[in-house]
Amino acid sequence: MPGMRSEACNKNKDIMIVKKNVYDDGRLFLAVCDNDLIGKKFEDEKLQLDLTSSFFNGEEKNAEEIILLVKKSYMVNFVGKESVGFALKESLVEKDNILTIKDIPTAQMLVMI
Repeated sequence: MPGMRSEACNKNKDIMIVKKNVYDDGRLFLAVCDNDLIGKKFEDEKLQLDLTSSFFNGEEKNAEEIILLVKKSYMVNFVGKESVGFALKESLVEKDNILTIKDIPTAQMLVMI
């Protein structure tokens, strides 16, 4: 994908939780979340971020593994400071498109074909 910098992958050894969700038509939708947020729920006056469901409960992956999955994905949802920071560093999302719910950043990447 354009904008992905492999040197960032090699330097970033942090582990994130990745859940692979596959649509009936075979498209891959990833949920990438910081380890410490799984199983928690965050609310502000207008919005809710619920990370208690199985939608986010996936497997631990490092940056290199995540990039390989992102390249095959239709959509990716990033949740948490580490995950959204990773997406910014890899130019997968833009800063202006980050939503914050109770101090937890979240952003989506949609691949336009």
